Amino acid sequence: QVQLVESGGGLVQPGGSLRLSCAASGSILSFNAMGWYRQAPGKQRDLVAVITRGGTTNYADSVKGRFTISRDVAKNTVLLQMNSLKPEDTAVYFCNARTMIVVGTRDYWGQGTQVTVSS
Repeated sequence: QVQLVESGGGLVQPGGSLRLSCAASGSILSFNAMGWYRQAPGKQRDLVAVITRGGTTNYADSVKGRFTISRDVAKNTVLLQMNSLKPEDTAVYFCNARTMIVVGTRDYWGQGTQVTVSS
């Protein structure tokens, strides 16, 4: 059973930084991609950033230039460095791992970590 455990959320002032961490129970290279999603109250869960098995990264337009996704393969960990945070970044952030299966994809999710950007 795949387990993803997020950490690093919290309260930060606008313009501040946070680093989220997602620890996987197995090798992160066993997944086709890993990423971060976020969900604000009353809104859908949206992709923030993704890193593929090959190392390619992709970001939502709203976070480009401010957030950086990276990984530590030896520690089976995916990181999200968030800089220049804005109030609109406030959300629950979820770690995601995706694998390809015969009929499509299979997603695994962490429990989420709250990020609040407020003065």
